[in-house]
Amino acid sequence: MEILQITWFVLWAVLWSVYFMLDGFVFGVGFLSGFIAKNDTEKRVLINSIGPVWDGNEVWLLTAGGATFAAFPTTYALMFSYLYTALLLLLFSLIVRGVSFEFRGKIDSAAWKSGWDIAIIVSSFLPALLFGVAFGNIFSGLPMDAAGYHGGLISLLNPYGILTGLLFVFLFAVHGALYATVKTTGELSARAFALAKLLWIPLLLIAVVFLGYTAYATKLYNNYMKLPVLFVVPAIAVLSLVAVEGFMMLKKPLSAFTASCLTIVFVVVTGVAGLFPNLIPSSLDPAFSLTIFNSSSSQYTLAIMTVVAGIFVPTVILYKIWAYRLFRAPVTEKDVLDNHDAY
Repeated sequence: MEILQITWFVLWAVLWSVYFMLDGFVFGVGFLSGFIAKNDTEKRVLINSIGPVWDGNEVWLLTAGGATFAAFPTTYALMFSYLYTALLLLLFSLIVRGVSFEFRGKIDSAAWKSGWDIAIIVSSFLPALLFGVAFGNIFSGLPMDAAGYHGGLISLLNPYGILTGLLFVFLFAVHGALYATVKTTGELSARAFALAKLLWIPLLLIAVVFLGYTAYATKLYNNYMKLPVLFVVPAIAVLSLVAVEGFMMLKKPLSAFTASCLTIVFVVVTGVAGLFPNLIPSSLDPAFSLTIFNSSSSQYTLAIMTVVAGIFVPTVILYKIWAYRLFRAPVTEKDVLDNHDAY
């Protein structure tokens, strides 16, 4: 039954959008840390603001990858074959980021900490850019046919891929700056808020160009023209982005951060809704596109996975709600100076 493939396509979209919403602010805090923090204590405050949650956010990435592997194994295999170099760079960046958080405070040396600070910035910026470039190329389609993939790392750096990469970078930058505003205090919080307001302007410009260029570079809008009700999805994304600025003008950073969460979720869903039923369209010949129907697992496998997902996905959601509620208080300089176990 096609309903199982469609169910897993929807779940696939949910997993990716939630992952970007959650890890997006971690990326943002990471590569903005050099601009927001002015001394070692402030850098520690920023790292500790994401410390209790960053590794838990990675669960959504692992689940999204696992869902692709189990539900759409052909897509998983060919994606990791065609985009091997880019995904390897992404993997190394994520590893370095995690190591940087843990190792930065192990030695009380300015040079040691400075080196890891640079590593945090680079390993946070690079995944944000690479995720955007990857999804941009998926949205526009990869040059693949019966002979395989006719591209490489350089071909991924096309105008639309780079534009999508920049969109992700600025989405995560504003998202991270707002998170830092909410989760810190004093001058550090004020500095983060000022940066969020400054970054929102180029984000808006890039988003406008992205929406326009998408009509030229992709076929994402075909589904929207066939089913106009789908325009509700990008409309919510646009309204949420505007609401971010509105709440910042009202000096309501928590509301602005919530609107930023919605923006990221609905930007991703906008792209994925336009892809349906494709997972990776072919830019050479639609007959060679990887869809939810020609690359899915057996009906039995999908049925078993649906039961498992129905149990564990809500469990993970409840756990994440509990974790964020537990660590909801802002991190202060006193917290990191008094706690020897802090980052």
